[in-house]
Amino acid sequence: MTEHAGDSTIRIRRMAAEDLVQVVEIDQVSFSMPWPVRSFRFQLEENPAAALWVAEETGPAPKVVGAIVTWLLVDEVHIATISVHPDHRRKGIATRLLCAALQENARLGAVEATLEVRERNQAAQKLYNRFGFRQVGRRKHYYEDNGEDALILTMYNLQDTLQELEGC
Repeated sequence: MTEHAGDSTIRIRRMAAEDLVQVVEIDQVSFSMPWPVRSFRFQLEENPAAALWVAEETGPAPKVVGAIVTWLLVDEVHIATISVHPDHRRKGIATRLLCAALQENARLGAVEATLEVRERNQAAQKLYNRFGFRQVGRRKHYYEDNGEDALILTMYNLQDTLQELEGC
């Protein structure tokens, strides 16, 4: 999955161990509670339910600009984390990462998708709403850094919803 942007190209591909340093750096500048490198390494190397992708800006000096981690649990894909470097936001990269992850998990048998999102993270909620996620619950005081609630969002009929999405 490749898309041109000026002199560089954004390519969505599976994450490799060599990407971990860049992915952790993106996570650190994106979240108040970033994952440690050992968590990403565990997902990449030891969790059979996990699938990880990166958005890579190719060009003369390739670099990772975004990442997503999913878990396929029976027939449900859980979006564990998704992040895009602040310098590369609002360019459709999160949309492309989410689309690639959902498509692959649907191909593997997922029929629905779920995630938690901070109650105040309106930008992420807007993205998820465009994909057909709807709030189905709330986890009170879920985030340890400030006690913020997490909204539980779910998308049902994953394959049908993906077919209806423009550009996915």
